[in-house]
Amino acid sequence: MSDMQQLEFFAIPSPCIGICQSGPRGYCKGCFRSREERLHWLKIDDQTKRIIVKACNRRKQTWLRNKIEPKSLDVPSEQANLF
Repeated sequence: MSDMQQLEFFAIPSPCIGICQSGPRGYCKGCFRSREERLHWLKIDDQTKRIIVKACNRRKQTWLRNKIEPKSLDVPSEQANLF
């Protein structure tokens, strides 16, 4: 059984780390979810949650890069609002 099939058996946990503050672009400073993604987390399906978690990881990586090399947090429009 592949890892992806294995993941199908488990619920996708919230990426929340308990730092619930919005940054200047509206993303949470802790988990990098948008307000809408946080608000609807309990109501959305697991496939959408996986997409959000991947987007959060990309947002965090962009933020970390920009922290070293100051730039603006540019998130492609398809990631900006999944709802």
